[in-house]
Amino acid sequence: MTKLPSGKTAIIGGGSWATAIAKIILTQEESINWYLRRDDQIEDFKRLEHNPSYLTGVHFDTKRIQFSSDLNKIVRESEILIFVTPSPYLKAQLKKLKTKIKDKFVVTAIKGIVPDENMIVSNYLNRAWEIPMENIAVLAGPCHAEEVALERLSYLTVGCSDLEKAQLFARKLNTFYIKTSVSEDVEGIEYASVLKNVYAIAAGICNGLKYGDNFQAVLISNAIQEMDRFLSIIHPIQRNVYKSAYLGDLLVTGYSNFSRNRIFGTMIGKGYSVKSAQIEMEMVAEGYYGTKCMKEINKKVHVNMPILDAVYNILYEQISPRIEIKLLTDSFR
Repeated sequence: MTKLPSGKTAIIGGGSWATAIAKIILTQEESINWYLRRDDQIEDFKRLEHNPSYLTGVHFDTKRIQFSSDLNKIVRESEILIFVTPSPYLKAQLKKLKTKIKDKFVVTAIKGIVPDENMIVSNYLNRAWEIPMENIAVLAGPCHAEEVALERLSYLTVGCSDLEKAQLFARKLNTFYIKTSVSEDVEGIEYASVLKNVYAIAAGICNGLKYGDNFQAVLISNAIQEMDRFLSIIHPIQRNVYKSAYLGDLLVTGYSNFSRNRIFGTMIGKGYSVKSAQIEMEMVAEGYYGTKCMKEINKKVHVNMPILDAVYNILYEQISPRIEIKLLTDSFR
């Protein structure tokens, strides 16, 4: 009979999504381990009884949390590891590890690609860290951390090649405001999570350029078609892209005011430079990095992806958003 490891669950990361996941897990488990990078953040967290930097309205009983800035200690003392760090920093973070993780159950809640490697996180963990695919799960939306904090009804999808393990982990997430489903499409879910951030930047750029709701609807309908074309080539299995892990996540990221990728795109559409938008946001817009990685990946598979190309040209080739989006609109019907 398939089982998950029986030891503690660890949250690795200190941002808003990490905080939201910790809140969810603590509704089912008595205690968790939590890796935070800085000791001063840990001390502030314990004193304030909330994350001092993100989702400050979420109260925690800190007696139920073992904090540490020692990644190896947290990993040694945990059997389920939930990675919730921005994708650009994952590789450097893992380099600190002296503890083997191939026997752990590893969950990636990272909606990005490992830069330099141009690999989705599950493939990177499998190849570089020898974790069997049946011990790797991905966590997908549609789900914004801010709405989890408010306990608004949200849906999560757990992807794992071992469906029984996916179901067992999903049970750890079920609360009165979280409903879960499971999927074997690990690669498809991960690529969709990256692409929806790119498309949310496109939606934001169009918003900044004062395109209206009518056009946004056409943009998103073209985006799901583009996503479907790519997924059908990169990982050709039977899937329904209209399920919540694909279309649902795209919709919430493309339309929501909580979406940092949409906010970032809106700033670009209004005339901000990439650097100035990143400085003002003070948060990582994963889609910025994902755009470049997906462009590199698509050079090998040659899928027709005009929205990805347009966002890349704006962010990395300094093409005028107004000109690039006008060219894109002419290709839509």
